[in-house]
Amino acid sequence: MTARPNIPAIAAAPLAERIGRQWDADIVPQLVEYVRIPARSPHFDAGWAKNGHIEAAIRQAERWVSAQGVKGLDLKVLHLEGRTPVLFFDIPATGGLGNERTVLFYGHLDKQPEMTGWREGLGPWDPVIEDGKLYGRGGADDGYAVFAAISAVMALDAEGVARPRCVGLIETCEESGSYDLPAYLDLLAPRMGDVQLVVALDSGAGNYEQLWVTTSLRGLVNGNLEVKILEEGVHSGDAGGVVPSSFRIARQVLDRIDDSRTGVVKPAAFNGDIPADRLEQARQAAAILGDSAWKRFPWASSCCDDQGTASIFAEPVTKDPVEAVLNRTWRAALAVVGADGLPPAHSAGNVQRPFTTLKLSLRLPPSVDANAAAAELKRILEAEPPYHARVTFSYDQAASGWNAPPVAPWLAAALDGASQANFGKPAAYMGEGGTIPFMGMLGAKFPDAQMLVTGVLGPKSNAHGPNEFLHIDFAKKVTVATAMVVAAVR
Repeated sequence: MTARPNIPAIAAAPLAERIGRQWDADIVPQLVEYVRIPARSPHFDAGWAKNGHIEAAIRQAERWVSAQGVKGLDLKVLHLEGRTPVLFFDIPATGGLGNERTVLFYGHLDKQPEMTGWREGLGPWDPVIEDGKLYGRGGADDGYAVFAAISAVMALDAEGVARPRCVGLIETCEESGSYDLPAYLDLLAPRMGDVQLVVALDSGAGNYEQLWVTTSLRGLVNGNLEVKILEEGVHSGDAGGVVPSSFRIARQVLDRIDDSRTGVVKPAAFNGDIPADRLEQARQAAAILGDSAWKRFPWASSCCDDQGTASIFAEPVTKDPVEAVLNRTWRAALAVVGADGLPPAHSAGNVQRPFTTLKLSLRLPPSVDANAAAAELKRILEAEPPYHARVTFSYDQAASGWNAPPVAPWLAAALDGASQANFGKPAAYMGEGGTIPFMGMLGAKFPDAQMLVTGVLGPKSNAHGPNEFLHIDFAKKVTVATAMVVAAVR
């Protein structure tokens, strides 16, 4: 694909004015209502179909899109038997452009579970607007996407700016690994036609001062490690020193995966080479971010001065900005994200517990095949169990990462122009540590398409965790920048 010669310059100011008004008057109130919907992804709500929250979220989006009066809009909520629904829209090209070239917008409406630790006055389903930020689960990750996509299209049309055909696929299974999405892609890909550009508004930003383009995403293996040594709990005074602790056994087998002192993941199967271009982009991103590459996280204080002010904080694995960027984008990392078999501390007796179950999250470099990694993780953890304990690992998600194709010159120019017009700075490029299975699926379906993966998850926005927020002003600017890039597609 090449850019159309002599594409007229697009003025950002009129687009920004229209989009800003729509966000303030209409989109923000819609997102407030969306935050109230506990639309947990299927992995976190086994009764999702009966409970109806996912359906409520997608129907809210459907009503809003339908009410916008977009000329030529074809809008559908699709339900395949036994699968989570998707919202699909199709908007014809304008300004004399044909419909043979297409921009595909992607987003999702399902959410992560509540998580503990929300500060007083905030909650996952209790929207609060404070200091220009909308707090609550899902607004930034990434309920805003469908609203931003339609707002971008509407602003271009209102300003008479020619644009290509725009279609949208908004799913409700992303936080569970998008396992329902391939069936919908098979159904809809023939209708989408020749996709020139995929716009995925579900990613991160290194700061709130420029447009950030995601160049890669890590893969993921999620699963449960269970260590069982007894059939029932026994008095720790009776068994201590004779019966090995199931937790200690779990620690031993996890040491096969990562170094408990450094966090370095050891098996070669979970590591890969970093391409030279991604290494250079990491250096450029680190130069922009500096110490914020690690200071962006909410470190706990470990010591306070006489006035009670924190003076010593927990520290990162590395303070080198380049290494911090690479560690979270192109290197494997293991985290224990949940546990069973451990009673709350206030009610725990002196009992040697019969089992320990740990929920593991293994992030993988973009180049590692997740299914092969999952099988190898299971083999390593279960081999030769200490004390002949019953050690099992069952994985419920294996999603490979993604490495973007080279950015075409027209897209690089459009991204820089959009970022300069809205932020006064060029676009920045960086990998992200999260996983969007959709991108690999789209890359397979549309191998010649260019990819714009961007988003609003900047410093402290804390997707998946407590106090998640959407930075409203930044989201407006990302919407304007997206509109400008879409108008450059020919």
